[in-house]
Amino acid sequence: MRTNGKDQEATETGVVTGVRGVLFDFSGTLFRVEPTASWLRAALGRAGVAAGDEDVARLAALLEEAGAQPGGTRPCRVPPHLADAWAGRDLSPEQHRAAYTGLARQVPLPGAGLHEALYARHMEPAAWRPYADAADVLGELRRRGVRTAVVSNIGWDLRPVFRAHGLDELVDSYVLSYEHGAQKPEPRLFRVACEALGLPPGEVLMVGDNQRADGGAGRIGCAVRFVEHLPVEERPEGLRPVLGLAV
Repeated sequence: MRTNGKDQEATETGVVTGVRGVLFDFSGTLFRVEPTASWLRAALGRAGVAAGDEDVARLAALLEEAGAQPGGTRPCRVPPHLADAWAGRDLSPEQHRAAYTGLARQVPLPGAGLHEALYARHMEPAAWRPYADAADVLGELRRRGVRTAVVSNIGWDLRPVFRAHGLDELVDSYVLSYEHGAQKPEPRLFRVACEALGLPPGEVLMVGDNQRADGGAGRIGCAVRFVEHLPVEERPEGLRPVLGLAV
């Protein structure tokens, strides 16, 4: 178990000592975006464009290399003309769209409007799957009176994803970078989240998958623990152990 910030141990009841609130990252922590090939097939189908398995696999590999899928693999290289949009991609919907559609356009696709269709697809609830233990963990925290918030670097409203998968009622607050003009690891975003829960940072745990971004919570006094950013099938119980909940 990897930790950062204040060291806290699990109690006999299963919740880390002194924690009254938990902040969760979104992508790679509570949810995982669909595989690149599935993402591409959905956009192709929506546009009525037929493509064989080999073509889909080839194009998906190129899109993955370009880092064109939000929530997917980071780009191997950001073209100079996209550098500013990429750096501020989670500060506004416009910059987010410009960054990711720009990366996608490095890959020629077999149909007009497909790059925009890909971007639209990634915001659909069907493009995201919750990790297997996400609902149980959020539900257990709710039963124990532990308040929760989602703190995400993102350029669009993820609340419909939580509603569609039945998790919205288990989250007390959402703190999204584009709504506050600040990106993790900036301390301000974590302070906003703690204030939204009505708790001091010393009573809050941040759970994420990115040591740099999510680790910023430690700078304001939160405890921080990390999960592995793995496909859903490969991480059936990643959240329970970091929270000290029995598997």
